[in-house]
Amino acid sequence: MSSADKIRVMIVDDQFIVRSGLATFINISPDLEFVGEANNGEQAVQMVTRLHPHVILMDMKMPRMNGVEATRAILAAHPHIKIIALTSFKEPDMIQEVLQAGALGYLLKDVTADELRAAIRNAYAGRPTLATEAMQALIQTKTPSSPTEIGYDLTEREHEVLELMVRGLTNPQMAEDLIVSLSTVKFHVSSILSKLGVATRTEAVHLAMRHKLVPDDV
Repeated sequence: MSSADKIRVMIVDDQFIVRSGLATFINISPDLEFVGEANNGEQAVQMVTRLHPHVILMDMKMPRMNGVEATRAILAAHPHIKIIALTSFKEPDMIQEVLQAGALGYLLKDVTADELRAAIRNAYAGRPTLATEAMQALIQTKTPSSPTEIGYDLTEREHEVLELMVRGLTNPQMAEDLIVSLSTVKFHVSSILSKLGVATRTEAVHLAMRHKLVPDDV
């Protein structure tokens, strides 16, 4: 596989041993390419334009600028970049903050190599990945108390849009697939988030998968 075909991955973490281990992991993965590292969020914001990563593995608690602030700043300037929070912390408030900032995934640092590799590939394709602990925290704080209440009032079109969200399609791609305007897709996505009681597409996708709101083969 040529370098042009590989997923370019950047690492942001304040611990050298973590950055070193992740870099080694990336370098031995045939479809991934390690393009650089930063030891805090501020440095990451400065370096991202030069490194052109596809996916960033972002620590949460760092000096000078934390992961939430860095995620927000990077995506404001580079919305095409996919960010996965990779941390030791699983506080619900932190999970919600970084997902609302635009992160596509939230994983704990005890994740296996295969799980992390799959998460990077999913992020590159626009599909979110959340640690079980993160998903449980979101469901406990963001959804109705009874699972039977979740998603019962989605319209047929909203179910179609939700399926496309689970498949990782962007708003323009969904508009093309459904043969509707971009503003219509945005309206449906906003309605879905409101009805599911979540703040981000990532939360909506995982809620849909957890409660089988979409077919298993989507």
